[in-house]
Amino acid sequence: MVYLIPCTLGDTPINNVLPQQNAEVIRFLHIFVVENIRTARRFLKQVDRSIDIDKITFYELNQHTDFKELLLQMKDVWKEDIGVISEAGCPAVADPGALVVAEAQRRGIRVVPLVGPSSILMSLMASGFNGQNFAFNGYLPIDRNERIAKIKQLEKRADSERQTQIFIETPYRNLALMDDLCRTLQGATMLCVASGITTDAEWIRTKRVEEWRKGMKEIEKIQKIPTIFLLDSQKGK
Repeated sequence: MVYLIPCTLGDTPINNVLPQQNAEVIRFLHIFVVENIRTARRFLKQVDRSIDIDKITFYELNQHTDFKELLLQMKDVWKEDIGVISEAGCPAVADPGALVVAEAQRRGIRVVPLVGPSSILMSLMASGFNGQNFAFNGYLPIDRNERIAKIKQLEKRADSERQTQIFIETPYRNLALMDDLCRTLQGATMLCVASGITTDAEWIRTKRVEEWRKGMKEIEKIQKIPTIFLLDSQKGK
């Protein structure tokens, strides 16, 4: 079986966000596909200090990995139980672990998703926006002209389809994105900023863009902290 093992979203006590069952699953696994071996080792030790890390086989899968080469390395392990761990939150959601899941499904191997925190869903829960029709758009373009065009497109979609638009940015560019959002979006458009979810730095606010423009000073706290951005036109409300 392939177990999808969520991890914490930041510096959060594991018992606050992960059920005990996850630890029980982790203890009997000896093969893991992870986004980053160093942080995965640290996470496993946080789950249970008695785990012998040296007896575990890790396969690293991230943006630098040649997946075909990885499959060759893993050709003899599919008969074993495998754990998949993301860098943060739920594996295979906005995460390269989806490639492993697709391969497991192709091979007819049972995939077991375990319970854990998802910053995407938790930000939607706290936003007050439409939770019945929403889209996760991943990262916006780095090029500023393309990014502004994408922001306008998402606002139009939120307005015409009554669909909550969710997206993210590399943490050190959070303030630059926020500046573009405030300059580009219409004043009446609703914007939620959800930062540091489940950590001591958690900060979630929903306001109209015209209100955000008046209080940009408070947004400085989200710089370098993982953050989710959500748009909803709130048309007709």
